Parts: sequence; C-alpha cells; structure tokens
Amino acid sequence: MSLKQEITDKVKAIMDEEFKIEDVTYVPDIKNSKLTFGNTGLKFEATVLYIDMRGSTEILNKHNKASVAKMHMAYFHTIVKIAKALGGEVRSFNGDSMLVFFQGTTKLSLSNAVQAAMQMRYMLASTDSGINKYLAQYSALNFGVGLDDGDILCTKIGVGGDSNNQDLMWIGNCVNKSTAISDKCSSPNFIGISKYVYDNLLDWAKFGTRKNYWGQDEKVDMWTQGYFNYNNKSEYYYYTSWEWKVD
Repeated sequence: MSLKQEITDKVKAIMDEEFKIEDVTYVPDIKNSKLTFGNTGLKFEATVLYIDMRGSTEILNKHNKASVAKMHMAYFHTIVKIAKALGGEVRSFNGDSMLVFFQGTTKLSLSNAVQAAMQMRYMLASTDSGINKYLAQYSALNFGVGLDDGDILCTKIGVGGDSNNQDLMWIGNCVNKSTAISDKCSSPNFIGISKYVYDNLLDWAKFGTRKNYWGQDEKVDMWTQGYFNYNNKSEYYYYTSWEWKVD
C-alpha cells in the first residue's frame, strides 16, 4: 500500500467512525490501555494549572546551553514536586510550559490547585525561598500561571508502535482558558485564575491577612479583578502577587 493510501484510509476511518468517550475519576497517562489510536477518549473534571516561563529566548541568548538546561531542570523539578504534594498530576512538558491537573469536583481540590500555584510562585520567585539564590546566578525567573476548572477530554494521538511518535492531547475550554489567563500574568502578578475558580475558592485560598495602619491584622482579598479576551469576548479573571510559603 502506498503512503498516500495508508494515510487516506486512516483519516477516513477516524472521520467515519463513532467517537467513544468514557467518564473517569482520574487523570489519564500515556500507558492507559483504554486510550488507543482509534476514536476513544477519557473525560474527567479537574482544575487546570498552566505555567509558562517568560523570556526564555533572551535567557538562551545570554547563557550557554548547559546553563539553560540547568535552569529548566530546576524550574520543572520545583513545579512537579509542589504539584504532586498537593494532589496534582503533571502532564504535557512542552518547551517552557507545563500542564498540571488537579482532578476532582470539590472546592478543596480547586483550592489546592491555587495553593500549589502560590507555592510555585514562592519557591521560584521569592528571595527567601532557598532556591531563588541559585537560579538568580543566571537570571531571575519570570513566568505566568493560569488556572481554570472544567471537563477535559484526553485522547491518544500519533502512530502506534513507536513511543517517540505518540502523545496525549487535552481538549477543553478550561485548558485553553488557563493558557489565555497565563498569558496575562508575569512578575509581580505571577498568578491568574478564572472567575469560576475565584467564585469557588475556600476562604483560606481567597483571603489573607495584612497589617493595617494601626499594626493590627486585617483580612483582605488576595485577588484583584481584571479582564481578558476569550472567544472574542471580554471576561473577568483575578490576579495576585501573593505567595504561599513552603516549609
């Protein structure tokens, strides 16, 4: 069979066959036997955390490749450890960005995702985090984190039999929206969340304490309202410069 015919037959089969979706209560991975190169997908609900490094081309131009590799290794290691400590599942390493899914339908799982984002902000950007002094030897890290919640469809894409040519695709408005919100965020307001996330936060992830004029602790909203464009419409999102210390 010619290459043209092989591709044509496969595309026809994809477009003609029914797509079968199964609801699951976990974040799929590449080894999941329910995901095939046919029309199958697994749907789950989660809070999506998307983080993207800023200015990576400038960093590459300033430093040799080995130094850039070390910065990325430290950056990704920090994100993965914090995410997993709070119930997140890390997927889709892509250049300078990463997707993290906090599976669940509760305000707690959603708030844990926000706590993770604030802990990432602390470890990567705060001078007293313990690792920032090592990263700053090369360049201060700038990044944006966006979060949204909703249903996600996971499908397997690529060519069977070759692990180097297959991956998972994550489909859902919450994935796209978390990316769009991330694009609005950078130092010092590293983190942004959708209105849905904000409206469903537990109080400990929404409010902090700050000293007022008289030196007394005062309860304050850690989040500031802003606007971003999504699907050609203006929507609210909320951003913050607050952090969450890691012990």
